[in-house]
Amino acid sequence: MQRFAPLLLEIWREAGRPAAIGEALARCAPILARRLPLDWILLRRIDPARGGVETVAAAACRPGPLPEDARTELGAPELESLVAWARAGRVAHRRGRAIAEQLPGLLTDVPDTDVLAGPLAGESDAPGVLVLGARRPRRFDAEHAELAQALLEPFGAALESDQRLRDLSTQQAAAEADRTALLTRLGRHDLQETIVGADAGFRPVIERASLVAPSDVPVLVLGETGSGKEVVARAIHQRSRRASGPFLRVNCGAIPSGLVDSELFGHERGSFTGAAAQRRGWFERADGGTLFLDEVGELPPPAQVRLLRILQDGSFERVGGQKPLHVDVRIVAATHRDLHAMVEDGLFREDLWYRLAVFPIHVPPLRDRPEDIPPLATHFALRAAARFGTSPRLPTQAELNLLLEYAWPGNVRELIAVIERAVILGEGRELKVGTALGLGRGAREARRAPVPSTRAGPPEAAVADPHARGATPFPTLDDAVRAHIEAALSHTRGRIEGARGAAALLAINPHTLRARMRKLRIEWQRFRE
Repeated sequence: MQRFAPLLLEIWREAGRPAAIGEALARCAPILARRLPLDWILLRRIDPARGGVETVAAAACRPGPLPEDARTELGAPELESLVAWARAGRVAHRRGRAIAEQLPGLLTDVPDTDVLAGPLAGESDAPGVLVLGARRPRRFDAEHAELAQALLEPFGAALESDQRLRDLSTQQAAAEADRTALLTRLGRHDLQETIVGADAGFRPVIERASLVAPSDVPVLVLGETGSGKEVVARAIHQRSRRASGPFLRVNCGAIPSGLVDSELFGHERGSFTGAAAQRRGWFERADGGTLFLDEVGELPPPAQVRLLRILQDGSFERVGGQKPLHVDVRIVAATHRDLHAMVEDGLFREDLWYRLAVFPIHVPPLRDRPEDIPPLATHFALRAAARFGTSPRLPTQAELNLLLEYAWPGNVRELIAVIERAVILGEGRELKVGTALGLGRGAREARRAPVPSTRAGPPEAAVADPHARGATPFPTLDDAVRAHIEAALSHTRGRIEGARGAAALLAINPHTLRARMRKLRIEWQRFRE
């Protein structure tokens, strides 16, 4: 045994490194091939509880096919025979056909191969087996069998270590799932209170979310950046039958285009440079729960195709994989983009749009629901005080008036920043809302910024010199487009489609016209009067 010491030391070093068993076997294969006439190595496990033998890892030492015994189902007599052989702890040296006859189920379909097979010592009730194969004309001798006997201990330790790592990973995943479910149950009874504005300006949005939550149809949440689209997505999840499952958020716009498929759908080991191990994508991790695809309009066309397939039948393949995988995931997508216009421009798939927009929910910007500003400001002021360790201070009526006068181009996200800045500047003695608003980029210009009017008016309303004292403000491009569309709707009495509709009058696609009307908040119903 002493003559094998240098080789065994290398095997112990590689097998003992913390890694998956497949990686450990791949590192050991070339080392053994220097000493043995070896073509391939298998690590198999005898599983009496499930009635079979399965391959745990495989590695090729020379070009050629590997045995295809992924799993072999066995009856009780065959299992008893294999377990009895494993308990003896001795290496068996047979030709492929002979070992299939004497140890049924251990190995099949290798008639022209010389085989060394030995049971791996371990604490598990499912013993492992090391199988070495040499194709003709190569064959093993007595010295090779002696070396194989010495290899049983390091490979047995590696297999046991791999099983412990798998068990630990499973326990961690179960603990995280229990934690998520517990937090969901604790928070579910107080859901209405956690959504500030649910009884005011945000109420219609939450009502639509509650209406669609019990079903599993995809939901598309539309709204400006920072308006609260993720709040809507979480409300849908928490009111659904999936509330005890995971809720995962993916910002599609933050993923590099070359990694979108890998992030969403996962990849197999070796599928591209840097893929050192198999990776589960966001869809697999969200199985049984809800996946929130934020900024879905940023997905590149290839990813849109794969997303469409998942929405159709729930199946996909990992990058570099050939086996279809199936998941049970509810999709909630969100975007601030005009997807209608993107479809017209060929930037977003029309069939994917129809799949996602089964139940669209529009989240109005903060400037269109001013009744939400006082409770939101109070909530964020108390939260910021607790976060920064200052005395809680609530905004006064004068400070609320300043907030109500501001146009909030950044919506709720900007309100949070302003309130936190006011808390820091006030040092626990007061809220310096005025100063915080003045520090905001463009805040002085945005304060009292006119919200675009929805009344039709002729473009001639603007005076020749917009800088003259007392002059009427020069209309923006949105103002001019709004006035033009409203004039067309007035002419067609609110009709959009058809030969006598506003779309034909403006020489524009009806879908594009509707998208522009939503963006400019033009209501066609009032032109029917």
